[in-house]
Amino acid sequence: MLKITNLTLSRGDKSLFAGLSLAVDSGEIVTVAGVSGSGKSTLLNWMIGDLDPAFAATGELWLNDSRRDTLPIEARRIGILFQDDLLFPHLSVGHNLAFALPATFTGARARRQRVAQTLSEIGLDGFHDRDPATLSGGQRARVSLMRTLLAEPQALLLDEPFSKLDATLRLQFRRFVFAQIERQRIPTLLVTHDPADVPPGGRVVEISDWQQEHV
Repeated sequence: MLKITNLTLSRGDKSLFAGLSLAVDSGEIVTVAGVSGSGKSTLLNWMIGDLDPAFAATGELWLNDSRRDTLPIEARRIGILFQDDLLFPHLSVGHNLAFALPATFTGARARRQRVAQTLSEIGLDGFHDRDPATLSGGQRARVSLMRTLLAEPQALLLDEPFSKLDATLRLQFRRFVFAQIERQRIPTLLVTHDPADVPPGGRVVEISDWQQEHV
């Protein structure tokens, strides 16, 4: 379970929101909605440990009964997927995926087999040595997601990952992402401007509601 406890985010004397507490169960996707500038992405930055020094935060972040907001980025075990796929252009598709494998996953053959299995799972058999620049938008999106998941995050943050895809690809990739989250039982926070991105029956947290009620 992912838990935010009594979080207040501010910049100078301006409070973005205050007293935010939220719990996300394993495999659940909670959507954080709000207008631009309301603090959605700043919230995610705080969660991964990359908060701009211009902002101040008080509150706690817990994941699987372990406090994480006091840990460095690499120790938090929280993955994030952005609007842009951010694949490394100097690495092949397969090496992009292998880059994410934990250091505990040892042996060149075993690592290669795990990457090959992942490529097969996402319909990209034989793409190990391909240049990422040759992939379609949907293929790049799938590789980017699986690279994030191969790092074995214990929670996942989605920062408008569907917004740059066309309507058809957006629908397909959204379904793919949600299926992976459900299969791996990862607690997830989704930031989006589009109500269509909200999973069926999923909870929605409106940042503006917190501002009105708690600030």
